[in-house]
Amino acid sequence: MAKPEHRFYDSQGLRLHYVDWGNETAPPLILIHGGLDHCRSWDAIAQALQPHFHVMAPDLRGHGNSEWAKGSSYSLTDNVYDLTRLMRFAALQEAAIVGHSMGGMVALAYAGTYPERVSRLIVLDGAFLSGSQPAPIAEQMLRWIDQLDRISEHQESTFRTIEEAAKRLSARNKRLTPALALHLASHGVRKGADDLYRWKFDHYQRARAPYRLLPEDYIDLWSRIACPTLLMWGDESFLPDPEAAGLLAHFRQAELQKITGAGHWLHHDRLDVVLASLRRFLDAPQPAQARMG
Repeated sequence: MAKPEHRFYDSQGLRLHYVDWGNETAPPLILIHGGLDHCRSWDAIAQALQPHFHVMAPDLRGHGNSEWAKGSSYSLTDNVYDLTRLMRFAALQEAAIVGHSMGGMVALAYAGTYPERVSRLIVLDGAFLSGSQPAPIAEQMLRWIDQLDRISEHQESTFRTIEEAAKRLSARNKRLTPALALHLASHGVRKGADDLYRWKFDHYQRARAPYRLLPEDYIDLWSRIACPTLLMWGDESFLPDPEAAGLLAHFRQAELQKITGAGHWLHHDRLDVVLASLRRFLDAPQPAQARMG
C-alpha cells in the first residue's frame, strides 16, 4: 500500500484523525507521534512494517488533522482517553504500541492502565521522570496562567511556501534530509485564506497545566505494565540516559537500547537502526538484504 486511508473518530466531542495502512488481518500496531508532530512522521516505519502488521497512526488532539481542544485540555490523561477511544473504534482488543517522546509517555500510561491490552511496547526517547519536587501549587497556577496569556498573544509563524517550513524543520534537526524535511513539512502545515502556511498544531498544548501526574504516579503505572518493553534512547538526546536515571527498575520486563549518533528524533536520525530493532522486538522478518548481511 503506497498511501494510507484517512479515518476519523470522536473523543470528548473532538473529531480526531488517524491513518490506517491496511492489512487488517495482521496483528495491530499503533504508532503514536510526539509533541508538535503528526502521524505522517511515521511513514517510513509504517511502510516497512505494513506487510506484517495492521499499522495505524493517530494524530493526537491538537495535532495534524485532529481537532484542537477548547480550554487547553491537553493533559496526558486526555490523550490516554483518546487512545482508548481509538482502540474501541478500530475494534482492537490488543495491540503493539510504539510511541515517540510525548507519544511514548501516552503509550506508557495506557499500558499501565490497561496491561492486558498491550502486547509489545516500544518507547523512543519518551521515558522520563522529573527529579525535582513540584513547585508550590500557587506558583504552578501563576506560571500556567502566564503561559496561557502569552500563548493568546503569540503571533503564529507563517510561510510563503512549504519549502520555507521544511527549512525551519531542518534548522531544528540537522540530520533531516531535504526530502524528509519536505515530507514532514507538507503534512505539518495547512494553507490559510491569506495563502500563507501555518503549523497544524495548537500552540495551547505547550502550556503546562497544574493538574499533571506526579513522578510517583508514573512509577505506579509503569510498574503495572505486563508486556515486554523496549526503551530506546539516543546518546545525543536532551533527555537523560534512562539507565543512569534508574528507570529500568520501575518495569517488570524492560530492556534499554542506546543508539549512537542520534538525538531526540531517533526514527529520523537513525532509521536503519530503529527499524531493525523494531523488527527484532516485534518478531517481524528482517528484509532479505539484512538477513544476507
